[in-house]
Parts: sequence; C-alpha cells; structure tokens
Amino acid sequence: MSRRAVSIQDIAREAGVSHATVSRALHDSHLISSEVRSHIQQLAREMGYTPNAVAQSLKGQHTNTIGLVVTSIADPYYGRVVRGVEEVAQRAGLDLFLGVSNNDPAQEMRVVRSFHRRRVDGIITASSRLSDEQLLELAEYAVPAVLLNRQSDGQSDLLRSVYVDDYAGARLAMSHLLELGHRAIGYAGSSVRPRSNRIRRQGYLDALAGAGIAVCAGWVQIGAADLRYYTDDVAAGGHLMLEALRAGVTAVFCYNDMYAVGALMACRELGLDVPGQVSIIGFDGIELAQYVTPPITTIHQPKLRLGQLAMEMLLELMEGKPVEDQILLPELLVRCSTASALAVPVKIGPDTDLSGRLPCTTSN
Repeated sequence: MSRRAVSIQDIAREAGVSHATVSRALHDSHLISSEVRSHIQQLAREMGYTPNAVAQSLKGQHTNTIGLVVTSIADPYYGRVVRGVEEVAQRAGLDLFLGVSNNDPAQEMRVVRSFHRRRVDGIITASSRLSDEQLLELAEYAVPAVLLNRQSDGQSDLLRSVYVDDYAGARLAMSHLLELGHRAIGYAGSSVRPRSNRIRRQGYLDALAGAGIAVCAGWVQIGAADLRYYTDDVAAGGHLMLEALRAGVTAVFCYNDMYAVGALMACRELGLDVPGQVSIIGFDGIELAQYVTPPITTIHQPKLRLGQLAMEMLLELMEGKPVEDQILLPELLVRCSTASALAVPVKIGPDTDLSGRLPCTTSN
C-alpha cells in the first residue's frame, strides 16, 4: 500500500502552528519571521512534503491555456475586462477558458478547481469572494494566480492583486456633487460586493464629514438580502432610489452604473426630472450609461486596462518574475445626470410604491 502524501495540515500539526502559517512559510511570505520560515521549511523537508504533487509532476509542461473567473456574463462591466485579458493572452499565444461564479465563493472555487484539473498555466479571478482557507487552497495549487478587484477581506499575501481605487473614486463622485451645491446626498450600495461597497461607502461618509454634513436617516440604502429576488442591479437601484428620495435627498451616489440606470428609471416612473429635480451619479463607466436619457455622470474604471494589467502580471508570474500588487485610479466623467441642487428637495410620500413598475422576478 502506497504511503499517503504529507499535507500542509500534517506539517502544521507537527509544528504546532496554523495551516496559514505553514503555507506562508512554504511560500517565503514576509508576514512571518525568517526563523519560523526556516524551521517550517526544514520540517517539511524532513517529513518528505512535496508541494502539490499533481502540479509538481507537471512542472515544465504547459497547456498554453489561462482560466478566467467572472461573476456574471450578463454584467456589462466584465465585457471590457475580459477583452483586456484576451488581448494580452492572444499576443502571448495563450487560449482562454471562461468560468462564472455568480457571486458565490463556493461556485468560484469549483470553477478554480475545474481550471486546475484542466492544467491551466495560470488563473485570474475577478471580484473574487474566496475565503482565507480557499485562497490558501488556490495558493497550494502552485499555479500562478492574480485576483482582480477582489471582494473578500481576508489575507491575500500569497497571491497578487490588481485593484481600482474605490475610495478615490467615491471621493471624486462626492466632490462633484458637493461642488454642485448638494448637501442632502444619498448612497445606494450593494451587499453582494462587500469590499468595494464598504470602501465606496466610506469614501462617501468621509466626504460628507469633511464638508461638515451629518448623515441623516435613510440617506444610506444598501441592497440587502430582501432585495435578492430582483432580476438585476437595475431593479435594485430603482427601489433603493425610492427609499433615498423618501429621506429627502437631492442627489444619489450609486454603487455602480446599473444601479444608476435603475435610479433613473425610478425617477421617470415617479415623474421626476433628472437632473432638474434630483441628480444621479454612477460608478464603473459602462457603455450603457452614456446611451440612456439623460446620459449618466459616472466614475470611470479603466476596465480594459484592468484586464490587460491582470494578464501582464500573470505572464510575469508564469515566468517566475517578482510581481507587486497594482492599483489603478478611476476618473470622473461628467454627463447630463448631475446639476446644481434645488433649494427645496423633492418630497416622496411614504405610501409611494413602485411595485410592478420596476422589473423583479417571481418565485418560480
């Protein structure tokens, strides 16, 4: 009977440390001391540990394929990101496998494992929600990987990341609205993108605090579990807009452009003029935002460059080169959905209802 391969858990048990500490030591992470790294690496050699037996046996062999995980193929944000990844991959002679996570970390991990079984040469996962334990598993595969705009808050020192600066983008959006004279500004956020939502919300709050404005009840609206039956971000944004208007806001900063489109639809259903009576600003810079009426002011993410940079980083990792995390800056695109604030905000009664007037699913 063949002897069971030594695992990271075995080394952790022998050394009396955590699974994460062993994984970091084996990857030469700077987060633990050199003494601990040396001790664990020596122990691993003595125990006969082989890093990822499958990956080790395949060392030197290449499939010329890359795995890319996105949250949804229906989200227009990812079209440009995928294009950026694809452009760089094609120039390098690599083919692309595409998988969908549907904002579910378990499904995301299933896709990652599937890519690993296909022996891809590298993995990019966009808006990743993998936990610490799942990230450690991905790192153990010994397959180069890059996280793009990851949404979980766990440790990722074993993997490289590329981000857009969500905080800077939120401050840009708020500075624009404050310069237009708005003082009652709402925020329509998303619960399914926890990290970026938290950072954008903090930028919103800090901007108000810096202007000496106290946040009133109802200004901050987050699409929570009870909004998950909506078909998409458009519907959620519309319902959140209604709640913010009930709180007397004159402008709303939306988590993304799809929320902003929904907010615009809600205003149209309520007979409100945008930007004459209320201003709306989005985030992302998707193409749809410039084609609605009025075109939506937005914080533009360099989505094509994000995809290109993630793939360039992955190529460097595949060549064994050192790679640092990268942060890209967004920019403000002023269009026609924002204008100077009204002296008196629009009042929406508590009985106003948009049920049946914005898209949502049934329980089928």
